[in-house]
Amino acid sequence: MKVLFNTGHIYLHGGIEKSITERANYFVKQPGYEVFILTTEQQKKAPRYELDSNIKLLDLGINYNRKKSYLTFGNLKKAITHYRLQKKIFHKIKPDIILSPNFNFDHYWLPFIKNEATLIKERHNSIYKPHGLNKEKSFIKKTKQKFDAWIDKKYDHVVVLNQDEKDYTKGSNAVLIPNGVEKTSLTAPMENNTVIAAGRLAPVKRFEELIAIWKTIHKKFPDWELHIYGQDYLNTKKQLKAQIKSLGLQHTVFLKHSVNNLPEVMQEYSVLAMTSETECFPTVLLEALSVGLPIVSYDCPTGPRHIISDQKDGFLVEYNNREEFVIALSTMIQNKELRKKMGFAAKQNVERFQNEKVFDKWLDLFNQ
Repeated sequence: MKVLFNTGHIYLHGGIEKSITERANYFVKQPGYEVFILTTEQQKKAPRYELDSNIKLLDLGINYNRKKSYLTFGNLKKAITHYRLQKKIFHKIKPDIILSPNFNFDHYWLPFIKNEATLIKERHNSIYKPHGLNKEKSFIKKTKQKFDAWIDKKYDHVVVLNQDEKDYTKGSNAVLIPNGVEKTSLTAPMENNTVIAAGRLAPVKRFEELIAIWKTIHKKFPDWELHIYGQDYLNTKKQLKAQIKSLGLQHTVFLKHSVNNLPEVMQEYSVLAMTSETECFPTVLLEALSVGLPIVSYDCPTGPRHIISDQKDGFLVEYNNREEFVIALSTMIQNKELRKKMGFAAKQNVERFQNEKVFDKWLDLFNQ
């Protein structure tokens, strides 16, 4: 069985990169499995997470200009090269399974060059629309939605991460397989006066919302700190630094670099907070639960509600209800025994998402 992951790169921190690495490492250990990771812009950089030496890492060297639209002349020219080289390598390797977890140009042509392979789209982002699903008003957006839905149906399977996303997916090829998390003996003692948040420093993560909330928290609990871990994206870090300074929070809110061993780092904290605009199935929540770290998160569409057991291993706060978020986070900060109780429940509840259980679902899908 030849399994090929088709993606942009695996050298940055991120949930997709980690998911690809962990699954690839698992699949390559299965009898009779060969695993390939095909990238478009690895740029000769080492993988962010450790890969099994038996995995074949191949790069097409396309290197799209991510600062510009895909529809610029330079990127369109690269797309032609991408198509040609990708088609050639598929013909050479003859994979049995192609997994595509990103939305690049090739999302639209993969169904037509896959040869005999089973083609599986992985949807790691939510397709929820705040004004109503599939209710775009403009003709262009409506047309694009219809075209995207048509392309989705050309894939053999579209793997989604939670039931809401499956319900949103048109067609009968949607399969629900959540993200997994590695089982660990690590346990957060939750003794430190620190709250952690983590993720790409991108607008969708809305760390600016959490910082605004922290202004109120700091007045109530001046001896507590907020640490935000993440890699800069779209120059968001500069904006967050300016916000922190304008609110006078320089000595209580700290922006930290991304780390490879986030569960280990989580042991130093007492609560994890999340204020994202949307989340599909955030690995960071799974990692928090795995070390027994309770969570306070907005009930944003659509992932947290499928991970957090409200009132048991964390608080699921009404979406964008800042007052309620402050109350929930304050309750967690004030009550060490509650944190301990929720942390114990977290270690038990996360077992349903252990990697081995999730990866077996993938093998079942392959064996179909």
